[in-house]
Amino acid sequence: MTSNQIFANARLILPDDVIRGSLIVRDGAIVDMDQGSSIPKGAIDCQDQFLAPGLIELHTDNLERHMQPRPKVDWPHKAAIVAHDRELAGTGITTVFDAIRAGSIISENSKRRFGKYARSMADEILEMRDAGVLKISHHIHLRAEICSETLEEELNEFGPADKIGIVSLMDHTPGQRQFRDLQKFEDYVCGKNGLSRDGFGDYVEFLYGLQEQFGTKHEAAAVAAANRYGATLASHDDTTVQQVDHSRDRGVSIAEFPTTLEAADACYAAGIATIMGAPNLVRGGSHSGNVAAGDLAQRNRLDILSSDYVPAALLQGALRLATIWDDMPAGIATVTRNPAKSVGLSDRGSLEIGKRADLILFGKIEDTPILSAVWSQGKRVA
Repeated sequence: MTSNQIFANARLILPDDVIRGSLIVRDGAIVDMDQGSSIPKGAIDCQDQFLAPGLIELHTDNLERHMQPRPKVDWPHKAAIVAHDRELAGTGITTVFDAIRAGSIISENSKRRFGKYARSMADEILEMRDAGVLKISHHIHLRAEICSETLEEELNEFGPADKIGIVSLMDHTPGQRQFRDLQKFEDYVCGKNGLSRDGFGDYVEFLYGLQEQFGTKHEAAAVAAANRYGATLASHDDTTVQQVDHSRDRGVSIAEFPTTLEAADACYAAGIATIMGAPNLVRGGSHSGNVAAGDLAQRNRLDILSSDYVPAALLQGALRLATIWDDMPAGIATVTRNPAKSVGLSDRGSLEIGKRADLILFGKIEDTPILSAVWSQGKRVA
């Protein structure tokens, strides 16, 4: 016998409005809503806080941070997955596309090696998900590293049965896209990853060689793999109109972190949804010297936020957008309805009858969210 959960005395953030009312959940789904501030017996009193859909994260480096908390320190994968899952739940994220690198560098003369892990990590995530160990909804996002040695063979280890959600085209060849500034690239690989600065020049030349040998082949393999899996195809760090045109021609529908206003304008013209980093928005600019997310928001060139490397930034970024646009539903849509639509998740992302009861309850101090509780399919997870 099922029973209703009633969330009463809440400010419901609907797709186009914010109303004071109540929401009724049964069997993990929203079944009814009503206006008013009454609190029926047995209801959860939301105390006039905001009730919104659970957040949807399409691109996060957070799992890799738990896998390797320090350079050359490998943490047990299952423990890393659990820690990642709980951290995201605690920030209001109820659906995540776990970004996993596909494509490795294994040559002895590479100066910096990183081995294969995509298939084994995906297996562990899917195993734990199917066993009911994880609190939130996990999907797989394969980051296809074009500038690598093993991308094609790693992609061939996956198929339609894996239900890969996103494949992103990641070309980290120095001198373009995210790493147009070679000094910033040197600081990144030497500072974060411990590469000797004496060996930096040789490493760059090695990467140029990989791009020349594999670049075209690997990109074609990644596009074909996304089509084979039935996955959404994303570009990464588009910088020029030409790169956006190239992405469009390959079937890209999401642009992750375009680095220039020129590229964002081209994405808008091409009908490609633009993802920007919430940390960029919260900090007021890019730590890499790229275009500021706030500038794109002011020009209506920002569709989706990603927490990127700070999970708690996702809700905070949405509230920042709500202030910029003077529109709470529009700000929340960038972390709920818009990402859901971009990857074909029609069962979540908005407070509507029939949708999953993935919910967050929060107050705020100016643009800072104070998260009170999180539910996934009506079950409290934080």
